[in-house]
Amino acid sequence: MARKTPVDRLSLEVQRILAEYGSDVKGNLSNITAAMAKKGAQTLRQVSKQKFKGDKYRKSWTTDTTGNAHRQVAWSNVIYSRMPGLPHLLEHGHARRGGGRVEGREHIAPVEEALVKELEQEVLNKL
Repeated sequence: MARKTPVDRLSLEVQRILAEYGSDVKGNLSNITAAMAKKGAQTLRQVSKQKFKGDKYRKSWTTDTTGNAHRQVAWSNVIYSRMPGLPHLLEHGHARRGGGRVEGREHIAPVEEALVKELEQEVLNKL
């Protein structure tokens, strides 16, 4: 049932409704991005297991939530490797010590593209 609002309080009521909607959207986005970050790290672990030997690199993929509750964009979820620099070398290739190059094995970019598409769909479905 619709609430009756006097005309002089209409702007306050609209502001209240928009603030409530904004907090709902913010909560949904933080939940969606956290879930996508965990899924992305898990996918990178699986892809790394298929493309590279050893468990050290595979186990290095993790997520982190950073941010400040007082900023406009409060939180960001980051997928990263605990072995800095190595993902870049493996993705794009590198020079060998004795000369020549090692070709890169693309494994991060496809996962990123799939996550971006899935994130867009999830956000549209929740809103």
